[in-house]
Amino acid sequence: MPAKEDPEFIACMEDILDVYELPYDPKRPVVCMDEKPYQLLGEARAPLPMVPGSDRKTDSEYIRNGTVSIFAFVEPLGGTHHVSVREHRTAVDWAEEIKYLVDVMYPDAEKIILVMDNLNTHKPASLYKKYPPEEARRIIKKLEIHYTPKHGSWLDIAEIELNVMTRQCLSRRIADIELLRSELSVWEAERNTTAAKVDWHFRTGDARIKLKSLYPNFTIAS
Repeated sequence: MPAKEDPEFIACMEDILDVYELPYDPKRPVVCMDEKPYQLLGEARAPLPMVPGSDRKTDSEYIRNGTVSIFAFVEPLGGTHHVSVREHRTAVDWAEEIKYLVDVMYPDAEKIILVMDNLNTHKPASLYKKYPPEEARRIIKKLEIHYTPKHGSWLDIAEIELNVMTRQCLSRRIADIELLRSELSVWEAERNTTAAKVDWHFRTGDARIKLKSLYPNFTIAS
């Protein structure tokens, strides 16, 4: 959070909060996107299996097998989820994920309202690095992009999705990318089967009270 008043922060924040108050519209879904690095870890020694009266025992030593990037999409009101694992986190990787969002996840949407952080690869320009200009422009025209403010990643509901994923699926050592993809595919299928939704409660009125120190110094109407 900013340490003092920050009009740029609150302008982006209130824009995101307005998006989260939109009613559910399958033709204009609100989708949140985020990504995180994940360290692949192998076992230096074979764990001792669980036996009656004793838990499974894992050696503290491990083998580093490199880092991958996990992309996550979640539609808070529709309960649609998608995760993928990529070897890299480049502009091209992001562009390919966004094409999947547009053409596979929501091919019939009139517009996809996309919420994400302001990472340097999360830009329409990245689509032009991967696709011909007419294709890049076609994809961009399906999107309405809203960026969370700097130091405001907590406003991205996809960050909640990644936290749930970490707690439910990633709180152990996974040695290789194919196993990670397999495990996350099962997790994604379960989330979509249950159509897990996110009930976001923090509104603009709450922000103007609880984060009053971030606003310029004048009386704020609630």
